Amino acid sequence: MAAALVSLAVATSGCAASSGATSSGAASSNAPSRTAPSETAPGQTAAQPAPEQSAVSQPALPDPKAAIPKDPAKLARSLTGTVAELRRATDDWIRDGDPGKGQPPEPVVLLALQQQRVYRYLARNPEVASRTYARLSKSLAAQAKDNVTAIRNLLSLVHPISGSAKFRVQPAKPADVLLGHFKHAERRFGVDWEILAAVMFVETKFGRVRSPSHTGAKGPMQFMPGTWAAYGMGGDIQDTRDALLAAANYLRASGAPRDYRRALYAYNHSWAYVDAVQLHARQIKRDIRNYYAYYNWQVYVVTTDGDRRLTGP
Repeated sequence: MAAALVSLAVATSGCAASSGATSSGAASSNAPSRTAPSETAPGQTAAQPAPEQSAVSQPALPDPKAAIPKDPAKLARSLTGTVAELRRATDDWIRDGDPGKGQPPEPVVLLALQQQRVYRYLARNPEVASRTYARLSKSLAAQAKDNVTAIRNLLSLVHPISGSAKFRVQPAKPADVLLGHFKHAERRFGVDWEILAAVMFVETKFGRVRSPSHTGAKGPMQFMPGTWAAYGMGGDIQDTRDALLAAANYLRASGAPRDYRRALYAYNHSWAYVDAVQLHARQIKRDIRNYYAYYNWQVYVVTTDGDRRLTGP
């Protein structure tokens, strides 16, 4: 059993493979599709503040291409501000928007991407990470350590692929549609929905990655055909709801909820993978806004030319 870690680094072998993670290069005939949040410019009226007045009252959104600060003090300030603004934007999205329909609002997308980029930088720079943690609040330092450790663990399982390799990606289903599927699978098989969400997040970034692994694993939960035949219950391997039920079915048969570590190790024979999934699941359990943040993290692959982002702004 090995995960398809395209969402964090590069495609690897999928559910029910015979060994741990290996480099893929699972090519597709389609170039990666890039999805970006829609931008609307509401018309101004005389009663509305002038643009420069609005800019004063609201912090500028992060530039998705801006360099990440390398100084620990600046990194700590950046992360503290980003997380605070992301929580506020997420609260607004849940309260005033509709996470069950359409695309997330631009502030959530850009702030979540900035959070992800900072954590990826810290995962590759342990000394800077340690000095940054010391400048964060206790709660944010704990969150940062969980995320950075999870990313570092998953990056340790992959190998760079050719910079010209292509992957097929698509937009994820709406966040609350997925949440409904997670909770349905939890009710049926007794597997915590946060664990299922963390597995799907690691495997395919909530279904964004559609390329099969180099071993032939398919679908949003990356099942090998043989494992699907045993646990798919006659469903469609590419269908999100069917795949989540099959994953819950397999994890239950492998020891969950009594022993999640054993069950997750069956899903992927790597303790680094197991630890990463549990760290992400722990963050979701602590604050459901972390689920919505993860939902807006984008698909990266590690190539011989460096990291390449396939989705997002």
